[in-house]
Amino acid sequence: MIKIAPSILSADFANLIKDVEDVRLAGADYLHVDVMDGLFVPNISIGIPVVKSLRRATDMFLDVHLMIDRPHRYVREFCQAGADLVVFHVEADQPQDIFDAISAVKEQGKKVGLSIKPRSPASVLLPYVRLLDLVMVMTVEPGFSGQSFMHDQLPKIEEVYRIIMELNPSCELEVDGGVDPETAPLVKTAGANVLVAGSAIFGKSDRAAAIEAIRRA
Repeated sequence: MIKIAPSILSADFANLIKDVEDVRLAGADYLHVDVMDGLFVPNISIGIPVVKSLRRATDMFLDVHLMIDRPHRYVREFCQAGADLVVFHVEADQPQDIFDAISAVKEQGKKVGLSIKPRSPASVLLPYVRLLDLVMVMTVEPGFSGQSFMHDQLPKIEEVYRIIMELNPSCELEVDGGVDPETAPLVKTAGANVLVAGSAIFGKSDRAAAIEAIRRA
């Protein structure tokens, strides 16, 4: 089953709750929440207070993507704020801290995922895959919305899919970056089943049609 996760990084923050309700009614499966700290990525977005507010305002599944340095310091707080899934980057922490962060999320009763940047090989996931609910492959450099899809990441998506099928078949495979009706078929063929899309959904007046176009592409 293909799941669509609109990224609020492309939403209108002056009307955020309206936009969230729009995509909920339009059939979105997850709500993708990008958290950036200005250290791990060269941009700053939102944090724990916004996740708390979103949790009060919607019953959507909150897919919280931490693009932050040393995420093990904050994963519990994001779980307690209302995240249903906490995803953080394998490049952002030391191996033992990554294991500790995975355990901390699971102890909170939430789902946990790891993400990899375009320059990271699929092999960096091998120590962790058996413990994960989701793996995210970035198909743009993390930090900014509206970037073009990096087609050279498709072989890596295929490799990650093979690793998941071998080690943890129940793990979901998410792709984030430049997903639209043209690129969606490529990532689905490569094995992805959760598709993050920002401007391709929030940039359209008919969000239901936009979601359906990506899902059915």
